[in-house]
Amino acid sequence: MSGIIGDAKHAALEPLHLGSVRLETPIVQAALSGYSDGPMRRIARRMGASYTLCEVMLDKFLVEASRSRKNRRHLEIADEEHPVGGQLMGADPELFEPAALRLVEVGFDVIDINFGCPVKKVLGRCRGGFHLSQPEVAIEIMQRVRSAVPAEIPVTVKMRRGIDDTPESHDRFYQIFEAAFDNGLAAVTVHGRTVTQRYIGPSKWEFLRELKAFAGDRVVLGSGDLFDAASCLRMMDYTGVDGVTVARGAIGNPWIFKQVAQLAAGLPIEIPTLHEQRSVIAEHFRLAIELYGPEHGCRMMRKFGVQFAELHPEPEAVRDAFVKSKQPSQWMAALDQWYSEDAPGRVPPIEEPNPVCESPSAAR
Repeated sequence: MSGIIGDAKHAALEPLHLGSVRLETPIVQAALSGYSDGPMRRIARRMGASYTLCEVMLDKFLVEASRSRKNRRHLEIADEEHPVGGQLMGADPELFEPAALRLVEVGFDVIDINFGCPVKKVLGRCRGGFHLSQPEVAIEIMQRVRSAVPAEIPVTVKMRRGIDDTPESHDRFYQIFEAAFDNGLAAVTVHGRTVTQRYIGPSKWEFLRELKAFAGDRVVLGSGDLFDAASCLRMMDYTGVDGVTVARGAIGNPWIFKQVAQLAAGLPIEIPTLHEQRSVIAEHFRLAIELYGPEHGCRMMRKFGVQFAELHPEPEAVRDAFVKSKQPSQWMAALDQWYSEDAPGRVPPIEEPNPVCESPSAAR
C-alpha cells in the first residue's frame, strides 16, 4: 500500500460500550438504506469497523412479511458480524414491539430506532425524522421497544438535530434526547443536519459539541460529513462525542475504518493499491452473488461499483465498466481489464467539506 502521513495528533481510540455490548473502537458503520446489507457489513468488519448496522427495516415488514428466502436474506447475520445492530423505522408505536422482538430473535445484538431518515416519502408516511415533530409518539416508541426486548439487549436511537432550526424544533429534540436516556436507552446517535436539510449544506458539528457538553457521560455518537479518516478523528476531537458513525463515506471505501485506526496511532494512512482493491471488490461481489443470486447480485453491486471506482486512477472509465456489467462474467472482465496491473490507488476528492475545519484544532 502507498502511504500518506498525517501530521495531526489524536487521542488513542478507546473501546466503546453500548450498554452490555463492547465495541473495540468507537468507529461504527452506520445503517444505510439500500446499502448496508450482509455483504457490505462483512467487508466493513474485516476492514476494521468495530460494529455495523443493518439497513433500516420497516416495523410492518418485520411483523407481516412471510419467511420466504427472499425476505429472510434481509435478516441473515454471519458469525463474523457480531456485534451487529438492527435498525427499525415505522409509524405505529404498537408495531415496534413485535418488530424489535423479531430482530432479537434472528440474532441482532443491538436494536436501533430510526428518528432521522429525511427522505420525503418516509416523512409523508409519518416515519423516520417525522417523529422529531411529535415527542410524545417518539417517547412512546422508545418506551415500547425498551420494555419489549430483553434487558441485556441494548436499545439505541438515531436522530437529527431537529426537524428544522426553529426554537420549537430545538426544544422537541432535547425532550426526546433526554427521554431516551431516562427510559434506559444505551446511546443516541445524532446527525448534525436537520431533517429539512436532508443532505444539503454542512453538518453542524458545533451543535454536536454543545450537545455532548450537555450530555456529560451519557453516550453520544456523531454523524454527518465523515468522508475520510481525518474527518472521523476531527469530529471526535472537536465535538467530544464518544464515537462516530460513518455512512456515505463507507460506500465503496471500507478501508476508511482501518485508516482511522492508523491515523489515530500516528501511522501512515495506507491507500489500497489496485490489486488490494481488486481483492476486496471481488470478495464483495462473491458475497453479493451468494446472497442474492447472479442477476440480482450484479444489479446490487453496480451502485457499489460506482463508488469503488472513485479509488481507481481512472474513475470514470471504471465506473462505466461496472455500470454496464449485468452478468458475473462481465464483472470479472471489468476487474481483469482495470485491476490486472498493480498501481497506487487514488485518494478521491472530498466534495462536501465542513467549514469548521478551517482551523487546525477544529473538526469537520
